[in-house]
Amino acid sequence: MTAKVQTLPGALPLHEDRDFLRESEWIILKLLCRPLDSLAESTAEELSSASGGQLSIARCAELIAIVRLHRLPGLGSWVARLLVEAGLSEHDICSLSAENISEHVNQHTGYAIFNPATTRALADLQQTWPQKNQQENA
Repeated sequence: MTAKVQTLPGALPLHEDRDFLRESEWIILKLLCRPLDSLAESTAEELSSASGGQLSIARCAELIAIVRLHRLPGLGSWVARLLVEAGLSEHDICSLSAENISEHVNQHTGYAIFNPATTRALADLQQTWPQKNQQENA
């Protein structure tokens, strides 16, 4: 299913990964010996404190949310960043309709970055997540 979603004509590449850390943030995480994936188990307060306050609690919360969303199969870091910047949580992404999510992102960005093809691709992708979670809990 993920391969089909990735190839929908006109859809934003939902699976695409792009850097979302600022260079200074990357250096801080490297100095802390914190792999990016490990942020998903962190709290914003803990991460900010570990950085000596160089990373704000708000920015740490944003980074953690991006990493958590990126863990959803088929969802790349680029789109995860867009979703988090639009104020959407992992719960929102899994429970809201693709149309509602698209509208929220488009309102935040000020233009239709999530077009109808992207909305359909997101809806298809959402269908795969409950199945994945049920398999992991079995």
